[in-house]
Amino acid sequence: MKIGLSLVLTGIVALFADPLGSSVRADESKDDVKKMVERGLDWLASTQNKADGNFEANGGQYPTTMTSIAGMAFLMEGSTLREGKYKENLRKAVDWFMKRSQANGLLGNPNNPTESSRYMYGHGFGLLFLACVYGEEEDDKRRKDLERILTKAVKFCGDAQTSHGGWGYVSAAEGNNFDEGSVTITQLQGLRAARNAGIVVPKAYIDKAVEYLKKCTTPRGGVVYSYGSGVAIGGERPPLTAAAVACGFSAGQYGSDECKKWIKYCKENIPFGKGRVAHDEYQSYYFAQAVYVLGDEGYAKLFPGTKKEDQLLWSKYRDAMFDHIKTTQARDGSWTGGYIGNVFATGVNLTILQLENGALPIYQR
Repeated sequence: MKIGLSLVLTGIVALFADPLGSSVRADESKDDVKKMVERGLDWLASTQNKADGNFEANGGQYPTTMTSIAGMAFLMEGSTLREGKYKENLRKAVDWFMKRSQANGLLGNPNNPTESSRYMYGHGFGLLFLACVYGEEEDDKRRKDLERILTKAVKFCGDAQTSHGGWGYVSAAEGNNFDEGSVTITQLQGLRAARNAGIVVPKAYIDKAVEYLKKCTTPRGGVVYSYGSGVAIGGERPPLTAAAVACGFSAGQYGSDECKKWIKYCKENIPFGKGRVAHDEYQSYYFAQAVYVLGDEGYAKLFPGTKKEDQLLWSKYRDAMFDHIKTTQARDGSWTGGYIGNVFATGVNLTILQLENGALPIYQR
């Protein structure tokens, strides 16, 4: 009888111990993420230019792009221009943009020596940021000003698009019709955010860009560097392919043949939570967005019959990547990252950690 009772009690403990333990671990994990985000955002806020309101990469580089990425991190926390812990940081960043929007619609300053040969990157990220801000703006005057700036920025995008449907580091006219994948993806996501916010975006801009990415796709599903003069140039690039998935999803191409090829390619060629790889911040920035949209059920819907262990799952990605992010955060709350610097790396990691907040339409499932 004693042995039987012991076995029963052991069984009861085993039955209830794991669910309770899982719940505790889940709460601890959420607390860890919250602390990481708070420290990261506080560090990011401390680096903002006190006089102008912008952010910069190493050596004062890429202020337009850095201000956009930092601003997006604050928006994802839930802060807006009117409320939240980082409302003043956001207001200063938006004011910086509004003062520097060009008459032709370009966002940023083409005369800045660190951006003059790559201003389309800043334009795309700036369009993304301001479109997300516009969706939350309630002040009538500022909303009208933002609408005017965004409308002109969208037109600038269209005018800068190459005959192949992509974008290069500068406008098609200045760059002899050169285009490449990473800039194209930046513009495409910015245009989708603008459309989500209610800004008129000609469908042709997005359709041509999606078609461009299709042309840059190899039979294995990898996206190459450029479509150049009508010919695919360069080898397959996992970071570009991950970005293509994220933009394909934001363009509504969830079940397209190309999207499926890109997803399979990424699953087979992108490790996560494994330390430094080439262009890993850029790659992680977009790959995380794509996997988050897939969730834990999307892959099985796209590829019926796939075994669970062979599926690309957000929960699996989250566990590995969040642990990696936690172990690489510096004491001051920042993350280091290549030659671009800590503002970029910190902004990227904060984006990944806050996807589950669901604060911005562009990142929602």
